[in-house]
Amino acid sequence: MLLLGLTFVTTTAVGGLAFAELPDGLHIASLRQLLVHPAVVRAGLWFSIPLLFILLTHEMGHYLACRRHRLDATLPYFIPAPVGIGTFGAFIRIRSAIRTKRELLDVGAAGPLAGFVACLPVLFIGIALSRPVAELPVSGYMIFGEPIGFHLVTRLVFPDLPEGGDIFLHPAGFAAWFGLFATALNLLPFGQLDGGHISYALFGRVQRRYSWPLLLVLIALGFKWTGWFVWVVVALVMGVRHPWVPDEETPLDPRRRLVAWICIAVFALCFTPEPIKIVP
Repeated sequence: MLLLGLTFVTTTAVGGLAFAELPDGLHIASLRQLLVHPAVVRAGLWFSIPLLFILLTHEMGHYLACRRHRLDATLPYFIPAPVGIGTFGAFIRIRSAIRTKRELLDVGAAGPLAGFVACLPVLFIGIALSRPVAELPVSGYMIFGEPIGFHLVTRLVFPDLPEGGDIFLHPAGFAAWFGLFATALNLLPFGQLDGGHISYALFGRVQRRYSWPLLLVLIALGFKWTGWFVWVVVALVMGVRHPWVPDEETPLDPRRRLVAWICIAVFALCFTPEPIKIVP
């Protein structure tokens, strides 16, 4: 609870400072006065509450799947951070060994699917509260890459958005965008990431054979957005190939195969090759 409370404070503060629209000519004497300004607090809460809701739902999906299979797992730990989006995410610790691909698929898929479902209403609300703009400025702004899912919802909410136009995202929209981005990162098909569990459960030794070529694809994407190089390092540290489980050759039942393919579809809806682009 302490870590959750600290993460709530850091995400509210960071979100408020990043997304608050302050009146022109406002004089603020100290950072403390800025942090308690109503506009900053309001923007921060619009960002932090949806973001933590998405992250908590993701981790509780994992936790409940562990409980279903009687695996010993902790409740979620949140990691506060005074930079970035105010958090480095959340995780649970699974103390029991996962011995079958059925358990692997259920535990690995439960988090991303739960988080994605939680993200959808936040995405609709955040985009509906956003402000459409007819055209982008010439320079000095940041573009957040649009995953397919984000683009579809934007066009559904703003069907008349002109060519070359965009939306000025509401803080809840940013929270939803980060929720989609976090889902895509977790579904990368490497090692101990959720995507590694799912792809290994679905494809068995094929995942172990093609994991290194897929890492080369991620390295190539790093020349488009350098942040992917960080995730190359994460994959190398956690292990690119998934650890062997005893029933590697046993196929999944049809229902679990369907769940695995749904996870792959969710990855496609959430992934963007260039998540952040800065226009000087």
